[in-house]
Amino acid sequence: MKKLLLFLLLLAVAPLAAQAQTREIYTNNNFKTLAQSHKTLAILPFMVKLQLRPQEVAKNGGPEGVARLEQREGLDVQQALHSYFLKQKASNDLTVDMQDPTRTNALLAQSGLTPEQLATQTPEQLALLLGVDGIISGTFASTQPMSNGAAIALSLAVGMSGPTNTGKLLINIHDGKSGELLWKYDKSLSRGFGSDTNTIVTTIMRKASRQFPYSKEFKG
Repeated sequence: MKKLLLFLLLLAVAPLAAQAQTREIYTNNNFKTLAQSHKTLAILPFMVKLQLRPQEVAKNGGPEGVARLEQREGLDVQQALHSYFLKQKASNDLTVDMQDPTRTNALLAQSGLTPEQLATQTPEQLALLLGVDGIISGTFASTQPMSNGAAIALSLAVGMSGPTNTGKLLINIHDGKSGELLWKYDKSLSRGFGSDTNTIVTTIMRKASRQFPYSKEFKG
């Protein structure tokens, strides 16, 4: 009887999990038309917001120290995404190239654009400045730094009781010509075991790999 109840509970939860996954990922219905000529995308430094406790703020050098940490972590996410996409390209599973973040950041700096000022630019302006066909950007909000060894792992909560969320990662891809949003991935994160930014980003992207529109596995 207990096994039957457990089986029925799993059947009830499965659709909820599927719905939750669907809500996390958005793909533009006109993606194939808008992105058919895309060859190169640029990944911007991510905007990071750390919601630390007062003692953690003090330990990290006060508000100015936290701001520097946020900027450093934004660059870490940018580099981790680039590393992930390079591996996908090497395994022949990516239909576009990714601009080297060193070039991306150099061009942004030469134009006098700080990470805080990126939000004042449209995707079209940034794509023109960087000489790319599309822009990957995003935000990361967390109650703890990703790089401090106290891991952030993917949350498996689907509306039932589970680990307390400690953050959220949002990834956007915009078309460089029209400025339209092509793809969005919004993922809640929860506390886990020790890791690093590369591992966390790789885990997150693997979860979305079959719904990543530039992947050869994409069936949309």
